[in-house]
Amino acid sequence: MKSPLLTATALVAMMSAQAAQATELRLSHQWSTQDIRHNVAQMVADEVAAADVDLAIKIFPSKSLFKPREQYKPLSRGQLDMTVFPLSYAGGQRPAFNLTLMPGLVKNHDHAARLSDSPFMEELKTEMAEDDVMVLVNGYLAGGFVGKDKCITKPEDVSGLQTRAAGKSFEQMLVGAGASIASMASSEIYSAMQTGVLDAANTSSSSFVSYRIFEQVSCYTPAGDVALWFLYQPLLMNKSTFDGLDGAQQEALLAAAEKAEAFYLKEAKIQDAASVEVFREAGVEIAEMTPSDFDAWRALAQETAYKSFVESVPNGQSLLDMALSVE
Repeated sequence: MKSPLLTATALVAMMSAQAAQATELRLSHQWSTQDIRHNVAQMVADEVAAADVDLAIKIFPSKSLFKPREQYKPLSRGQLDMTVFPLSYAGGQRPAFNLTLMPGLVKNHDHAARLSDSPFMEELKTEMAEDDVMVLVNGYLAGGFVGKDKCITKPEDVSGLQTRAAGKSFEQMLVGAGASIASMASSEIYSAMQTGVLDAANTSSSSFVSYRIFEQVSCYTPAGDVALWFLYQPLLMNKSTFDGLDGAQQEALLAAAEKAEAFYLKEAKIQDAASVEVFREAGVEIAEMTPSDFDAWRALAQETAYKSFVESVPNGQSLLDMALSVE
């Protein structure tokens, strides 16, 4: 017969071992550890760890766990717990998500924050919930234009130019302005500019800097008071995984997410301003898109990209109207 003391000691040891085994969540994204989106993920992980609720988040950066465009399905199936993810990547599965990369839909970062907290976004979150996905941290990043030999601020500026755009909707709009499209990854813009394949390009502020595009262009139109290019890139989580956590763990995650969302918005603005300084120091002319320029682009988008979206998505007009109603 086992002694009562030995049995009690074994029980205490077993309970201690169980307590030491914190729940671990896996978070995947495509960017380097220097990227703002990694910093958002790291902030959530650090805040949750500091809360001491037996919950840990292990981050897999630089597409080390899943390919960039192949994260939504494993997330929805519970094979992945969390991801920082450009939602438009899942537009093939959920066409409504294509509205999160639509020219002229977002004017600036503060407008983006209002969109994130609007009935429009609630509709998209309802569709995510059908896939067992929820949003923890909202966030948009902005971008602009570069021109090899001229500045791009209004539609007529791209007429006759060979242009690279970020996303199908932007390509549709630029074709409507008279541009020719050369589709390629943002990592290929530099060599295409260098060899004369491209005259102009459109992508994010961070990509313009990280790929050193300032070495190949004469003019940069950054995201300022208004910008055409905004991409919704939230931190998503599998909803069943979240629901399976205890109350203290859920509270810690939500508190961390709230802090990270404020950081995301602040740093996104800083990133745009920093890109301007990089281009200016390289001797590149800095152009400014005016509100009237923005309105001209949006009018063109309504005839091209918006029209195509409405025609191809059953509830497209309703979703578009909801997004455009956010001031």
